[in-house]
Amino acid sequence: MNYGPILFLGIFLSFALSWAGMVFLPQKQLGHQELAKPFDAEALYPTPHSGLAEQGRQVYRAEGCAACHTQQVRPQDVPQYGLRFTVAQDYLRDEPVQFGSLRLGPDLANIGARMPDAKWHLLHLYNPRITIEKSLMPQYKYLFEKRKIRGERSANALDLPKGFEVEEGFEVVPTDRADSLVAYMKSLRSDASLFESPLPTVPETDDTNAAPASAEAATPTNTNSPEK
Repeated sequence: MNYGPILFLGIFLSFALSWAGMVFLPQKQLGHQELAKPFDAEALYPTPHSGLAEQGRQVYRAEGCAACHTQQVRPQDVPQYGLRFTVAQDYLRDEPVQFGSLRLGPDLANIGARMPDAKWHLLHLYNPRITIEKSLMPQYKYLFEKRKIRGERSANALDLPKGFEVEEGFEVVPTDRADSLVAYMKSLRSDASLFESPLPTVPETDDTNAAPASAEAATPTNTNSPEK
């Protein structure tokens, strides 16, 4: 009896089933993960970006920020860039997902929690060396407008420190693109406790005079670290 065709069919089926299990089925499953609620929360996570933050996401993409910044906190990056590492659920509302592959600047997945001050972000965009002395990040002055002060100074004009001022009688104000980009940066938070990536637990203590450990655990480290 010739077992050649049977042997060939068995090998073919083995490769076909392996391909289906490791390539085809995972591809079919991509993009079908459902939103879920974090621990001790009522709203689905992640929450959608506001209209202004969504516009800022497009500015972030257009300016190529993902070329120098990642948005993926790895286990070894905790707690420097976030209280937990990021998982697939963090990106369910993003299209496209801007992971980034090169970390010339710090990871931004949780920058909204680490640096919530909009004024800091605006100064950093205008001239990164205002906020971080030896920053290698390029200046984005074209996202701002220098204009002559007419009457009173604008409420949203940048408070430029000594050494970075413009000529007397002029002010620098952010454009809509700068404001929206900052709104997007502030919306980047990966601090919800998820099933796949829970927040670190706070050890219980019997010392009633000790400072609450939760306050310390909730404070990200290296907030003002000169990394950009």
